[in-house]
Amino acid sequence: MGLTGVGGGALMTPILLLLGISPALAVGTDLLYAALTKSAAVWIHHRNRTIQWRLVLLLSLGSIPAAALSVWLLRDLVSDTAGLNRVIVGTLSVSLILTAIVLLLRGRLHSFGSRHALPLVRRLHGPWRLRITIAGGFLIGVLVTISSVGAGALGAAILLLLYPRLLALRIVGTDIAHAVPLALVAGLGHFYLGNVDFSLLGSLLLGSLPGIYIGSRIGLQLPDRVLRPVLGSVLLVIGLGFAIAPPT
Repeated sequence: MGLTGVGGGALMTPILLLLGISPALAVGTDLLYAALTKSAAVWIHHRNRTIQWRLVLLLSLGSIPAAALSVWLLRDLVSDTAGLNRVIVGTLSVSLILTAIVLLLRGRLHSFGSRHALPLVRRLHGPWRLRITIAGGFLIGVLVTISSVGAGALGAAILLLLYPRLLALRIVGTDIAHAVPLALVAGLGHFYLGNVDFSLLGSLLLGSLPGIYIGSRIGLQLPDRVLRPVLGSVLLVIGLGFAIAPPT
């Protein structure tokens, strides 16, 4: 996270699964972990005025109800552990692959947004762009609640395509500000379902907070064009691996 700004949920949940943590427990714990670790970043971006709170609200109008709906649907699967795990791992594999594609094609997405998306967006009347933003938030809410993955890279891609004139730093700040309440609501929903391990959460925070600081310092010396393709390739391999041979 410190090196690239993304990958907390995308890397943490697969790592927990590989360590033998059940899919439901891994996702629920990781959601609260993400809400806590990203809160400080929101404060910094708010102080630097790099958050478009109106866009945060629009995304949240879609994502928060989607999170509540997803938790309600997952509740019916709690007694069917095998079915719940299949749904979570299947959604996780899709979220990882989509996140990997966004990371690997970020440069082309930026170019597409500048050349093609802007004229298209200009043709959209104000209410339609608002509705599409809310719909994008809904999609993110479903993916994040079920898999804990997608708020970062997918949220940034949606903002980049719908608001191509928005500065990169404002896209990052707005994306993070939206991710925190979404992760918190989804995490509390999983807590209600009994899918949070607070001992595991404490251990993750003890290791990750110093790691984020160190990674952010190292990241200043490493080019983004090297880091993101590496992370994207790793996530793509993991996502395809879970799709082909899902963990139980």
